[in-house]
Amino acid sequence: MSHAHHDHHHGFAEHEHVGSKRLRAAFLLNGLFTVVELGGAWWTNSSAVLGGALHDIGDCLILGAAWYLQRVSLRGRDARYSYGYGRYSMLGGWLASIVLGIGSVALLAFTISRINMAAEPYAPGIMAIAVFGLVMNFLAIAALRGGHSMNEKGARLHLLEDVMSWAVILVGGLAMFFSQVTWIDPLMSLGIALFIGWNAMKVFKEGTGILMQRLPSGIDEQRITQALRALPNVLSTHDQHTWTLDGHYTVLTVHIVTDVAEPEAQATLKQTVRETLSALGVQHATIEMERANEICALQHH
Repeated sequence: MSHAHHDHHHGFAEHEHVGSKRLRAAFLLNGLFTVVELGGAWWTNSSAVLGGALHDIGDCLILGAAWYLQRVSLRGRDARYSYGYGRYSMLGGWLASIVLGIGSVALLAFTISRINMAAEPYAPGIMAIAVFGLVMNFLAIAALRGGHSMNEKGARLHLLEDVMSWAVILVGGLAMFFSQVTWIDPLMSLGIALFIGWNAMKVFKEGTGILMQRLPSGIDEQRITQALRALPNVLSTHDQHTWTLDGHYTVLTVHIVTDVAEPEAQATLKQTVRETLSALGVQHATIEMERANEICALQHH
């Protein structure tokens, strides 16, 4: 393994190790709050609070899976995974979107089934649970601060959704307390379910794009091609492909056609190409050098 590749893997592993600690802290905080929520739902007789509790049970499963997968991603390359296990770090966020999508449909069905029930929610209790929920979720978001992998971004998105949900529940609790209008409670639950479902679809789309090796967001492939072809001694480029392991670590392969033949000159040019790609957001580059009269089977790819 080259020194450059070792540095890339070391930096990636260090980033993922810190991410694992962040996810563990968020998981423990969310688990503690979920227990309080379940008791609070029974105490307040609120479908909105119960919906939040059911959602947070899903979040606990998601954060636990994300924590485990982040630890798996720390493993280096081996005989089965030539790029290492880095892509496992994005599976938590992708699977989370599926869980939340299913959960939002279940929450919609549950809320609709309770709309005509005569039970009256306890507004002061709803407000107390909402304030506690806001505090606990802000603490969990703070624990994930600085994370860039899809796993961490997915977990942070769920917690931000929770913050918005509890903010809505707090406002709704205040409205019920002063107006005695009880249908506000199921209305909040419906709004939360629709909001969660919409965001789950966005995360699912992003994760599917990564798994299908779509061009990473923030990477302008045409700009990269132009920058490479503008370098001295570069005649053309072909077979250029770009993808990402986890939504953060970008990989690129490219063939460079050059008019220099000396090994030292080609090595210098290759280093210039690598530095150019690094400045454009590529963390791992595989570069093949070719002469102008060299026949390449991948020239038109």
